[in-house]
Amino acid sequence: MKFTEGYWLPSEKAHPVYATQAYEVEKIPGGMRVLATTKKIANRGETLNLPTITIEFVAHAEDTVSVEAWHYEAYDENVPSFEKQEEIYENVKVEITEEEALLDTGKVQVRVRRKDFSYTMEADGKVLTGSGFRNLGYMRWGRKESTMFPEANYLREEMEPYMVSELSLQVGECVYGLGERFTAFAKNGQVVDMWNEDGGTSSQIAYKNVPFYMTNCGYGVLVDSTDKVSFEVASEKVEYVGFSVPGERIKYYFFYGPQPKDIMNAYTRLTGRPALPPAWSFGLWLSTSFTTNYDEETTTSFIEGMEERDIPLRVFHFDCFWMQEFRWCDFTWDKRYFPDIRATLKKYHDKGLKICVWINPYIAQGTAFFREGVENGYLLMRADGKGVWQTDNWQAGMGLVDFTNPDAVRWYTDKLRTILDCGVDCFKTDFGERIPIDVVYHDGSNPRAMHNYYTYLYNKAVFGLLKEYRGENEAVLFARSATAGSQKFPVHWGGDCSANYPSMAETLRGGLSFAMSGFAFWSHDISGFENTATPDLYKRWTAFGLLSTHSRLHGSQSYRVPWLFDEEACRVTKFFTNLKCRLMPYIYQKAVEASQEGTPVMRPMVFEYPEDPAVKYLDQQYMLGEALLVAPVFREDHKAEYYLPSGKWTDFFTGEIREGGKWYSGEYDYFSLPFYVRENTILVMGSCDTRPDYDYNDQPVIRVYHPAENVTICAKIPDIHGNTVNTVYARKEDGNVRVWCDKADTEMTVEVYE
Repeated sequence: MKFTEGYWLPSEKAHPVYATQAYEVEKIPGGMRVLATTKKIANRGETLNLPTITIEFVAHAEDTVSVEAWHYEAYDENVPSFEKQEEIYENVKVEITEEEALLDTGKVQVRVRRKDFSYTMEADGKVLTGSGFRNLGYMRWGRKESTMFPEANYLREEMEPYMVSELSLQVGECVYGLGERFTAFAKNGQVVDMWNEDGGTSSQIAYKNVPFYMTNCGYGVLVDSTDKVSFEVASEKVEYVGFSVPGERIKYYFFYGPQPKDIMNAYTRLTGRPALPPAWSFGLWLSTSFTTNYDEETTTSFIEGMEERDIPLRVFHFDCFWMQEFRWCDFTWDKRYFPDIRATLKKYHDKGLKICVWINPYIAQGTAFFREGVENGYLLMRADGKGVWQTDNWQAGMGLVDFTNPDAVRWYTDKLRTILDCGVDCFKTDFGERIPIDVVYHDGSNPRAMHNYYTYLYNKAVFGLLKEYRGENEAVLFARSATAGSQKFPVHWGGDCSANYPSMAETLRGGLSFAMSGFAFWSHDISGFENTATPDLYKRWTAFGLLSTHSRLHGSQSYRVPWLFDEEACRVTKFFTNLKCRLMPYIYQKAVEASQEGTPVMRPMVFEYPEDPAVKYLDQQYMLGEALLVAPVFREDHKAEYYLPSGKWTDFFTGEIREGGKWYSGEYDYFSLPFYVRENTILVMGSCDTRPDYDYNDQPVIRVYHPAENVTICAKIPDIHGNTVNTVYARKEDGNVRVWCDKADTEMTVEVYE
C-alpha cells in the first residue's frame, strides 16, 4: 500500500510519524527493546505530546530474529495468529552504548544506531539489509482531527491505523516468494497484496498468499500477520521492500541462510514442516473433470481404458457432481448415478486404486446438512445480526462453516467421516478463498484477518481427520488455497489454468514462486483446466506434469483421458508415468528430506544455484531435487531453450554429456525434453514402472554420474514410510569407480556415466 507520493511527500490521506531517535534501549530476554521517539529530543520538555514507537528485537535461534514494533501497546483487533513453534534463544550478547545497541546471536548481528535511528541486519561481516530514514513508521490514514471541546469528535481521531516497515535492497538483489504468484518470478517492481482470491492463473491475484519472501542475498522475511499485509517490492521506494499491516503493531521474522536451503529450514522450523505424503499419492491421478456428465459407467470406462492401454493409474478422483446439483456440499452421493457407492469403490480398490472426492467448506441451503448447521450455530453469521451469512455466488443460498467453533469442526469432519466409511481415501479441498468480511466468527476473530487464515483452519481440520482415520502416513489432500503454515497439509495444486502454452508457462512460474514460499509439494491440471488442449499441448504438458511432485489429469468441461486426444497421447502418458514410477526411490527420498528440513522437491534454479547470475530470473525450467534438471517444452515447433549451470550434465535419455555454464537449444519429440542429471550424483532407479509405491530396494538400478576423484558420494534409499532402508555409496579413485551399499546382499545393477 502506497503512503507516499514520490520519495519525499506523503499522500494527502497519510499522516505519518517515523522512528527517529532510539531514546531508550534496554535488555530483554533474548534481545533488546528500543523506545524510539518520532522526533529528536533535545530536552525533557520535548517528550510531551509526542508519539513513540517501541521496537523489540528478539532472537529465536542463532539464525532467526524477530522485529516487533508498535504504537499503541494495548490496541487489540482480535487478529488470529499463525501457528508457530517459537522459542526464545537466550544465548545472545547485548551491548548498549550512547551511540549504538548491538544484539549478537553468534550468527546474526542487529545493530541499532541511536541518534539517527536506523538498524541493520548483519552476518559474516556484511550488512544484509536494514531500515533507516523514514523506513519504520505509524500511519494514520484518512485522519480526521479530534477536539478537546465537548463535540462529537471529543478526544477521538477517526482514522485507519497502519504500521509500516521497509527493508533495504542491495544492487542486483531479487525478491522471490510471497505465495503462488503467476506474475514475474522475481517480484521486484510489483505491489503484492496478501488477499486470497479465486482468480485463475493469468492475473496478479492469487489463491495462495504467503507473507514470506526470500532474496538472493541470503535471507528471508516472514511478516507475522494473518491480516491484509501489503508489500511494495521495490515499487513505492525502489531501494526497499516495504510492507504495511492494518492496526497498531507490526512484527516480522528475519531468517539468515546464507543458502536458500538454510533459509527454508529456519522458516519451516518456525511455521511447520511439510507432512510426508504417502508414496501412492505420487502416482498418476485421473479426474472425472468438473462439469462433465459422468456416472458409474463413465468412471468405470475411464479406469478400464487406462488398463487396456497399460497406463498405470494410482488415484481416481470424483469431482463436484458426485453430489446432486444444488446440494454442494451435503456430502451425500447422488444415487441416480451411483446407486451402490460402497460396491463401486470396493471394485475400484480391488483394481489397486485409491479414491479421492471433491469437497469445499460451502454448504448449500435446502439440505438437511445446512439446516443442522443453522440450528446449531455452526455457520458464519452476518455482522448486521440478521442470521446466517448466505450468498448465491457458487451454490444457491450457501453458508460457510465456522472453523473457529470446535463443535462446528467436529460436525463437519464427522460428516466427512461417513464418506471415508464408504471407501474414500482422500479429499480435494477446493475453494477457501471466497471468504466474506461482513461476518461474525464464533471466537470473535477479526473477519478481515480471517479472510486468508480461513483456509488454514479448513485444511487443518480435514487433514487432521485423515491422519486420525487413515493413519499418520496416509493423510494427503489436494488443496487449492493456502497461507503461511499450510505447507503442513500437502498437496496443493495450481488452480484454474487454460489450455495454451502461455498458461502452461505461468503455471510453472506460480509453482516456482510457491516453492520459494515454503511449500515442498505441488501439482497442476495437466493440459489446462479451461478449454481443451490440442494433442500437441496435451503431450507436452503431460511430460511436465509427470515430472512434477504430483500429477493429475483434470479439466473443466471435457474429459482428460489421453485417447480422446490421440493414440500417441496414450503412449506418451504411459511413457512418462512409467518413468516417474522408476524415479520414485529418488523422488520419495527428496520428499522425506522435505518433511525433515523443509526443502522443496521442485526447486527454482536460483534456489539451487543462488550464486549463478544467469538464473536470477529463470522460470521456464527447474530442479527436481538437487540432481535432476527439467526444462519443459513450451513451443509447437518442438524446440526448447535451456540453461545448464556450471559442471558436467548428462542427458538422462541419451547419455550425452554437456558442459555447464552455457545455454543450449534443441528439438525434442514427445517422448523427450531437456532432462539432465547433475555431476557427482547417484541416481537410484526402481525396478517397478507400474506403481509409485513398492519396495525401492528391490533390485534397484544404481546410476553414477561423473563422480569427482577421491570424493565419496552417497544416496539413501527409503521405504514407502520414509524410513531409510539402505544407503548406496560411490567413490572414484585412480579413474576407477567403486559402488557399494550398507546392505551388502542387495541385488543391484550399476551403470556409470563419465
